[in-house]
Amino acid sequence: MSESRAALRYAKAVLDLAVSEKSADAVESDMRSIVSTISDSKDLRNMLANPVVSGQTKKEALKLIFRDSNVITFGLIDTLTSNRRIPLLNEVALKYIILHEDLKGKGVAYVTTAVPLSGALEKKVLKQVAQLTGNEVAIENKIDESIIGGFILRVGDLQYDASISNKLNNLKREFTNSL
Repeated sequence: MSESRAALRYAKAVLDLAVSEKSADAVESDMRSIVSTISDSKDLRNMLANPVVSGQTKKEALKLIFRDSNVITFGLIDTLTSNRRIPLLNEVALKYIILHEDLKGKGVAYVTTAVPLSGALEKKVLKQVAQLTGNEVAIENKIDESIIGGFILRVGDLQYDASISNKLNNLKREFTNSL
C-alpha cells in the first residue's frame, strides 16, 4: 500500500472520530500545528524518519512537543507509533486538514511561489480557484525559492505547475531527447 493511501486512511479515521466527538475543529488546529512544527524543524523531521530511534522515544517526544493537543490527536500519535507508521504523521495531518476543509465546504489551495503573494494577487488566485472548484477556498502560500519564478498550484489531488524551474526541466528533457 502506498504511503499516501495509508495516510489518507488514517486521516479519514481520525476525522470520523473527531466529528462524532464534536471536536473536529480542535483536531484541525492540532493538525495545523503539527504540519507547521514539522516543516519548521529539520531535527524533528530527521528524528521521525530515523529508524534507529525507537517508536517509544518518538512518541514521548511528540507528546511533549504537542502537550496541549486534543485527546484524539494523542490517540493518532499512539496508533501511528504502535503500527510503526509515525513517519506518516505529517502527511496524515495534511490529509486531515484537506478532508476537514472539504467537509466544511471549503477547500485549501496550496500555492507555492518563489516570493510571498501580494494581497491583490492572492485575491485573483482565490477568485480563479473558486470558479474552478465551485467551493470557497482558503489559500496557503508556501515559499520555495528553488522554483525560480511562476507558481505551483495544488487543490486536492490536482496540481498545476507553472514554475520556471519546471519549464526549464521540460526544455532540458526535450533537448536531451532530441540529441
